[in-house]
Amino acid sequence: MTTTFASASANQHLDRKRWRYLGLGVLCMLMIANMQYGWTLFVLPLHEAHGWYIAEIQFAFTAFIALETWGTPVAGWVADRLNPALGPPIVIGAGGVLVALGWSIESWADSLPLLYLGGAIAGIGAGAVYTTCVGVAAKWFPDRRGLAVGLIAAGYGVGTVLTVIPIGMVIAASGYQSAFLWFGLMVGAVVLIASQFIHAPYPGEAPAVNAVRRQTGQSYSPSQVLRDPVFWILYLLDFMMCAGGLIVSAGLAPIARSFGVTDVMLGFGAVTTVAVTLIFANLMNGVARPFFGWVSDRIGNTTTMTISFALGAASYYLLSVAGHHLWGFIFFAGMVFFCWGQIFSLFPAACTDLFGPKYATVNLSMLYTAKGCAAFLVPVGTPAVFGSWNNVLIVAAAINVVAAVLVLAVLRPTERRRLTHEAAPTAAVP
Repeated sequence: MTTTFASASANQHLDRKRWRYLGLGVLCMLMIANMQYGWTLFVLPLHEAHGWYIAEIQFAFTAFIALETWGTPVAGWVADRLNPALGPPIVIGAGGVLVALGWSIESWADSLPLLYLGGAIAGIGAGAVYTTCVGVAAKWFPDRRGLAVGLIAAGYGVGTVLTVIPIGMVIAASGYQSAFLWFGLMVGAVVLIASQFIHAPYPGEAPAVNAVRRQTGQSYSPSQVLRDPVFWILYLLDFMMCAGGLIVSAGLAPIARSFGVTDVMLGFGAVTTVAVTLIFANLMNGVARPFFGWVSDRIGNTTTMTISFALGAASYYLLSVAGHHLWGFIFFAGMVFFCWGQIFSLFPAACTDLFGPKYATVNLSMLYTAKGCAAFLVPVGTPAVFGSWNNVLIVAAAINVVAAVLVLAVLRPTERRRLTHEAAPTAAVP
């Protein structure tokens, strides 16, 4: 009886500890979200202050996205190689410092090269925070991996909701330089402090998995993963889904203008349709991440992918049909983001299920580079190429249909063959 009580007490302590780490990870993600989603607030002030062309200013954002995604494998490798109690604090903390440094440089940049340098440094820092927090969640929650990773990703998806208004107020009152400097320093300080209390699990410390969440009993090194066709199936699917979402995300305002709803003022105040759509879409994007992760914990990754991809195809198509009406545009744009946000929980969960937890952070980082590659399709997804935004949305719907078919025809049977040769699911820590 005493042994049973002690074991139950130890399990409760372990469970509280991992949820605490998860909460700290969400906090870090909330902090860095404005690096990407709040950037648009600085563009016009930079243009007005220096006379730089908008396209020249936006290259700093391109540098941020490129380094945020393509720089993550290095950060992930470091986090996985170090002691579980040292790796995450060092990598996440360093990421916070780099974020603060990047925005500080952008606050006093008086030339485009300095602006680009600040964007690149901030991107490296944000990527280190993002990928390590996701990796820690994936390792600690083999039993609820979809939900845990989804909550981490949700922090990044909705964090701007908490900061966009304060940033705008500081820009209006004190200028964009003050907003860059003080928010950069605040974000860096919070992330640095929170990171020191985040640890990854030691071997055998994570709990057992549930029956639905089938996963490998071994851990694949990055070199093994890169030689595995299953990884490239996941990469292709992730690339396809990222492409559609990024194209619509980047083109939301032009789509609204084309559909004739961009200047419609809503009855409850002087807020344009585009502004309301952005708020609703980002909320839906954030909610989708833990929701679909939670669903995948119950019905499996591939089934959830198939459902969400098919729902996404319907949403893209219905946006092209009903988006010419005010509330149709707002609702179905939100649904597009809802069905897009799930990739940031389902793909990390599936990757760790298939390739194990020991090298999860670096393996997830390699998969995350699909977002950077997909960004190059954004200039292609325009009416200049496809003739109209309606056609662009229909192509995006078709991409989702193809992705759903690939999951059913290729990924699911491949996953089953892989896991059939594994032992019964256990806490997969080598």
